[in-house]
Amino acid sequence: MKKLELKNIQRRVVNSQLQALITTEIFNYNENLISVIKPTVDNIDLSDWLIANQNFINSQLLKYGAILFQGFNIDTPSTFEKFGLAICQELFNENGEHPREIVSGKVYTPVFYPADRKLLWHNENSFNHRFPLKIMFGCHQPAQQGGETPIVDSRKVFQLIDPKIRKIFIEKQVMYVRNYGDGLGLDWQTVFQTKNSAEVEKKCQQNAIRFEWKSKNRLRTFSVRPAVIKHPQTSEISWFNQAQHWHPACLDPITRQSLLISFKPEDLPRNCYYGDGTPIEDSVMEEICGVYQQLEVTFPWQKGDVLLLDNILAAHARNPFVGERKLFVAMGEMRSYTEIEY
Repeated sequence: MKKLELKNIQRRVVNSQLQALITTEIFNYNENLISVIKPTVDNIDLSDWLIANQNFINSQLLKYGAILFQGFNIDTPSTFEKFGLAICQELFNENGEHPREIVSGKVYTPVFYPADRKLLWHNENSFNHRFPLKIMFGCHQPAQQGGETPIVDSRKVFQLIDPKIRKIFIEKQVMYVRNYGDGLGLDWQTVFQTKNSAEVEKKCQQNAIRFEWKSKNRLRTFSVRPAVIKHPQTSEISWFNQAQHWHPACLDPITRQSLLISFKPEDLPRNCYYGDGTPIEDSVMEEICGVYQQLEVTFPWQKGDVLLLDNILAAHARNPFVGERKLFVAMGEMRSYTEIEY
């Protein structure tokens, strides 16, 4: 894991119009990069600046995959939502897929997850038929300790994974299997935002999800998605999936043992396989997680920080933390796998 420190900053010179208002700093760890943008004067309206400098921001984001804005005091739901709308013309209306709360408008809390555990690296909603091209995080209150949002370059993940593993995932893809109503995890009424089973079936068909109803109104779904895709603007290849979020081998040992005692593998709240339904070996998942860990870059959150990610180029995670931690989340520029080359 690589932590960002001032001694590793490389300053860049930008054109005179931009330089009058902002500076850019590049955190560089053997080509693991995050672009950091800071104001040179007080009281810059960051949202207005973003609208006026879209080409610059887009070029930075496509190059680095992640931009950290510091010193602009984006620390309320309204200023964060304004920031989001300056980046994306429309923000995503949450679909109930994740346990989180609406803060304001289309601003949400991060996914609820135990504070003492690490939420592993992932590209947001990559297991769904539709996913955002951009995701944003704003810091209202950093944790007393920990709680960083690690970033990983998904292009480099693809490059470093064993070619034999890459080949099988490209050919077979990933099957995500989910069980609803077995007493753990969200129920289908929450995720699909309806109590009508016919409406659930319609949504499944629209989003390339195979389904089966089990006894007592329980539901099992199967979603086969790519493991690797090309960026729609740069054509760069990214490792784009959430196998490490779904595979039992990536759980902490206590949680994994508890789940496997309580459920058959096919009845786990979440599990994943190769796209043909064959098991993904534990050793393969361990190797993939090792690549993510090797490439991980972290920075300490400060109140008012905003992190902008290209969701295809950069995966994100969440470290364990102590104390209260309050972040905002928004996402936009939704795409489906029918619109992406893989």
